[in-house]
Amino acid sequence: MGGGWWEPVLRPGFPRSAGRWREWTRWRAVAPWRAAGYLLATGLTGLLLCAGLLVSAAVGGVLAALLVGLPLLAALALVGLPVAAWERRLARFLDGGRVPDPHRVPDRPGLAAWLRLRYRERATWRELGFTLLSAFVLWPVDLAVVGGALAVPGCLLAAAPLLLLDGEQVKVLKLWEVHSLGTAGLCGLAGLALLPLLGRPLALVAAARAGLVRRLLGPGREERRIGELVRSRARLVDAFEAERRRIERDLHDGAQQRLVALRMTLGLARLDAPPDGSLAARLTEAHREAGEVLAELRELINGIHPRVLTDRGLPEACADAADRSPVPVSTRFALPGRFPAPVEAAGWFAVTEALANVAKHSGAGTASVEGRYADGRLTIEVADDGRGGADPGRGTGLTGLADRVAVVDGTLTVSSPPGGPTLVRVEIPCTPADGGEPARWT
Repeated sequence: MGGGWWEPVLRPGFPRSAGRWREWTRWRAVAPWRAAGYLLATGLTGLLLCAGLLVSAAVGGVLAALLVGLPLLAALALVGLPVAAWERRLARFLDGGRVPDPHRVPDRPGLAAWLRLRYRERATWRELGFTLLSAFVLWPVDLAVVGGALAVPGCLLAAAPLLLLDGEQVKVLKLWEVHSLGTAGLCGLAGLALLPLLGRPLALVAAARAGLVRRLLGPGREERRIGELVRSRARLVDAFEAERRRIERDLHDGAQQRLVALRMTLGLARLDAPPDGSLAARLTEAHREAGEVLAELRELINGIHPRVLTDRGLPEACADAADRSPVPVSTRFALPGRFPAPVEAAGWFAVTEALANVAKHSGAGTASVEGRYADGRLTIEVADDGRGGADPGRGTGLTGLADRVAVVDGTLTVSSPPGGPTLVRVEIPCTPADGGEPARWT
């Protein structure tokens, strides 16, 4: 906006001693009409909250003797969630700055998991405290400030029109009587002068209240630290997967092609060499060794990041891993489509590591791999009919597998009683990358 009373409440040149205040206001320009609307909305919200909380607490307290009111009293602890969401939206209306939601997403779907997480979060209790503060302390201040800032200039401006309607006198601000139209006009001019003067304190109070919302209802230091860790972990995962793909591409297009050319050259040289000489025998041995190195390189490339995972998706990549397993493995998937690359890579890694454990440690005769998607979670189960007794402390790779799955917020569950069978379940919260199609078994 332009100069005058539309200017920002605080400017970048504000003293350094007001650093906390500067953080609250975010150095945004707050127009007085927005400040008035904001304080009016928060004041009315607090008034309704005050009445609603008093009635709910009274009803819950009366019914608590019959144990019927206990759920109502327990639910009152969560009343801060919708109130905080509304306050964050109002703060954004005031100055355009978004207040992040401090709550985490539950690890599991369902109401029970959501309630368990919400009751354990500090943000829930901060929001409840702010709700009580708004309902019993802040709303009278909000309404008093906005009423004083608008009522005083409004009464002065209305003096002349009211005098014209009455014809004799008008009582201005319930303090003095005005009988002449000239005096009423002076009151109107005073009201016009007060509008910009009262606009700045009004905007200042609104900005201070929005700063309190950001401090109490936004992410705390711990939540911000956790959020930054999650974001940095996601960046590391993306960088790790990109590096794996680069190595796989370089080996496939570089070293592998040169080995293929070398093997062809050795084959042609063997054909030109005398068949009964020592040179032919050495060329044959070199040709065989080159073939073995090429096969090992292909296995290494497939282990880094299989091309079939990128081209065909998780079910085909797991089927390819099952075909390579020395233990007969059946695969069955019901997925709605492709998933984000980190999710597919984590799922494929879990399957290959679990099948490697089956081949090395279980003594199983058969194994199975099943994958499905429901309630926003990708679930993969690897089962075998082996001897069981899988122990992460014995170096079976389960600890590394759990760490790899945790990178994408997944969980690993192992059921392996002595004597078997063994079931490894991986659950990863995710959404289909292509929007999702009807699930199909493959």
